[in-house]
Amino acid sequence: MPAATPFLILLGGELSPGPRLAAQIEGARVIAADGGMRHAATLGLVPELWVGDFDSSDTALKARFSGVERVEHPVAKDMTDGELAIEAALERGADRLVFAGALGGERSDHALQNLLLGVAAARRHAVPVLMTSGHEEAWPVLPGGQTLDLPEGSLFSVLALSDLEELTLEGVQWPLTRHFVPMGHSLTLSNRVGPRGGGIGVTLGAGTGVLLARPFDLAG
Repeated sequence: MPAATPFLILLGGELSPGPRLAAQIEGARVIAADGGMRHAATLGLVPELWVGDFDSSDTALKARFSGVERVEHPVAKDMTDGELAIEAALERGADRLVFAGALGGERSDHALQNLLLGVAAARRHAVPVLMTSGHEEAWPVLPGGQTLDLPEGSLFSVLALSDLEELTLEGVQWPLTRHFVPMGHSLTLSNRVGPRGGGIGVTLGAGTGVLLARPFDLAG
């Protein structure tokens, strides 16, 4: 079988490095989206490509990474810098995507757009997607099944972006079996990972959601 080609996309939100994040991005090829390049130095990485309109990248950042291939786009464009980075990663053979700096930050619209962007990428291109700030993590929840590696006791929520049909949650404090969750319903808010080894199981019959987790929030 061909070798896996994971890609790390550096976005402009918050990012706190640590051992868990390091393990998640180990061996990944790297593309920076505009101001997300500031995370490259923090992570000790040099991206292979830098894309965007560069309205969020100052002179010092451009000078520091002057050797990185740069593809510049106009400010007035129909795609976000993150979308441009994803498109480039897929063109280069990405079969898994990690968005670092995808959550948090000063603008809620950007953070929400990053979540939707990750869900859309997973749905359209059938690739696994992880979105992370280092403190929080998010995975698309789409029809089918997946196992997520989260520490015992971790706080997590499943947000229903549409009606969720036949949602099953296994290995958690409050499990569900083929449950119907209406869009926006709070039933799946603030659950916790149980003592089961091997991660938690998430299965969905139909619909679209996102699982948001706090792997280091183990209180209560």
